[in-house]
Amino acid sequence: MSNEPQRYIRVLSIAGSDSGGGAGIQADLKTFAALGCYGMTAITALTAQNTLGVSGIHGVPPEMLKAQLSAVLDDIGVDAVKIGMLHAPDIVRTVAWALKHYGVKQVVLDPVMVATSGDRLIAADTVQVLVAELFPLATVVTPNLDEAALLLGRPIGGAHELEAAARDLLAMGTQAVLLKGGHLPGDTVTDLLLSRSGEPRRLSSPRIASRNTHGTGCTLSSAIASYLALGQPLEQAVAQARAYILQAIAQGADVYTGAGHGPLNHGHAPVATAKVTRG
Repeated sequence: MSNEPQRYIRVLSIAGSDSGGGAGIQADLKTFAALGCYGMTAITALTAQNTLGVSGIHGVPPEMLKAQLSAVLDDIGVDAVKIGMLHAPDIVRTVAWALKHYGVKQVVLDPVMVATSGDRLIAADTVQVLVAELFPLATVVTPNLDEAALLLGRPIGGAHELEAAARDLLAMGTQAVLLKGGHLPGDTVTDLLLSRSGEPRRLSSPRIASRNTHGTGCTLSSAIASYLALGQPLEQAVAQARAYILQAIAQGADVYTGAGHGPLNHGHAPVATAKVTRG
């Protein structure tokens, strides 16, 4: 055992709470823990939610969000941040302030706009502020096809349109885009990773038959943030995060939780919390 003082690898989720436990900060914390990271939260909204859908949203005031962010970042610090549900322009601006004020370098932005159930989770006037304030601060943005369509103002009709859509999203100011193709039909799921510094990379895998797909986007973005915090470069972090979520879906496919879209099996292969020398 090292005599040097140590600390945990720290990942912060800035997102909404899912009372059903399958998505939002609950899914994020389960993912961080499963992948060996110490998870923290700054809650942006409370939702009344279960496997059938969202029945209520109560936004947290910006000053309370700022207090949470300051409390965590002043004291504990962070190695990577995952951003999820941001429902209002002032909430977006508060998050942007924190990222710049504390010099956060590794940011995974999951533009949560539509729940698995189809419920819209973001106000229309928030989208423009999200792009202007947070895209330039993001290491990678991880929209699904519905979210990408809202951002671009056009539908994405097939796998042949993924690269053009990713390039247009990249032009909005982020360093990289992971465009998730899971909503396209077919037996294969293809995601496209495009960064400013590399060629587009298609990541494909067989589609897993499961009704339990609630929180997949939250889980994937949290896994990417975890692997970035653990020191992986972006392309490897994305590949490892996809491998983790595919197993989480497969290991939870035959479980019944609620009457609708159930959660993944986040804890299918947990690892010990990672420690590094305290700087």
